[in-house]
Amino acid sequence: MTANCIFCAILSGAAPASRVYEDEHILAFMDTRPVRAGQVLVVPKQHIDHFCDLPDELATRVLLLGQRLARALQAEHQPARVGMVVHGFGVPHAHLIVLPLHHAWDITSAANAYLDNGQIKFRWEQLPLTPRAELEALAGQLSARLAGSS
Repeated sequence: MTANCIFCAILSGAAPASRVYEDEHILAFMDTRPVRAGQVLVVPKQHIDHFCDLPDELATRVLLLGQRLARALQAEHQPARVGMVVHGFGVPHAHLIVLPLHHAWDITSAANAYLDNGQIKFRWEQLPLTPRAELEALAGQLSARLAGSS
């Protein structure tokens, strides 16, 4: 547990949370500032800042619960989609955000945004195409890194 972490405070019972699921390794609770009603956060009980630093078994538990929550959200709220996000900003404690999506802009990047007649709109086409050679080079780098980490 880390002193200045709201998720650690929730895990210890020092801060309130509307708990959805809990076991010895993870906790899922309702987000107090959801993009859409039903947004849930899944956190490991162990304080680890970066999601990519979670041990594989713990990351698997988090993602599998996210999948189960996505199915529950789909059945309960009938959104167009259910999204899962790991962005690592906001709280320095690894977490998965599971949220019902009603519109494409419920989960998007500011890089997709553009102004149209004074309104902010979103299109993935706003992002420039990456040259194939650059994509192949990046794929090769990541493949080599994966091969070296097994």
